[in-house]
Amino acid sequence: MDPRRLKLALIAFGALLVAGIAGYALRPNGAAPAAAQPDPRALADAALLSLRDQGRLVVYGARYVAVATAKDSRLGLTASKTLILPATVRYGLDLTRLRRSDLAWDAPTRTLTVTLPPLELSAPQFDTAAAHEESEGGLVLALSGNEKALDEANRRAAADDILKQARAAAPLDTARGAAMRLVASSFAMPLRAAGLEASVAVRFVDPSGKEEASFLDRPRAVEDRLRARQAGPPAR
Repeated sequence: MDPRRLKLALIAFGALLVAGIAGYALRPNGAAPAAAQPDPRALADAALLSLRDQGRLVVYGARYVAVATAKDSRLGLTASKTLILPATVRYGLDLTRLRRSDLAWDAPTRTLTVTLPPLELSAPQFDTAAAHEESEGGLVLALSGNEKALDEANRRAAADDILKQARAAAPLDTARGAAMRLVASSFAMPLRAAGLEASVAVRFVDPSGKEEASFLDRPRAVEDRLRARQAGPPAR
């Protein structure tokens, strides 16, 4: 089984178990267990605790290639060194930063909204074995003795370029989408396993309060009803 799917299943089981224990402990003394509707807030709290236990979670990884060229001129001649350097950047969530205040249950729409902490990017992991270098003007390099300085300049430029690529809109959107789907499933599974037909909305919000991205996980039955309502009454 996919490790991430196994984690989701364990989170769902843990949430149901915690919510069941809480419901049993809070019932009046001597009262027989009643067939009551599960408390979505208790289930969400239990799922939150299970998620927090996962710590930092990598949700997406991407490989980039940087091309950097540094030049040196002496006596009207120019030497250059070019570095082609691939690297991997991982995108993750620090789930320990999730708080109960990041969860909001809206009873009328039966929607749980989860606000995630900012997406985190790892430092680039360079694949030096796959790196490639090209140079021109070997005589100038020999006379100037600046070859090491050019190499260092290329490494800095390559690192900056990798991070620039990793922070572009497209990979950030992909990483946020993967994170939101994973978190939505982590909350939706225990809710639906308990028989609750609830939607889960997951969003990122930047420090200024602007919503960067959002994802809504709806149960199929709700989608069918919405589609039928939009279609209007059947033709006679």
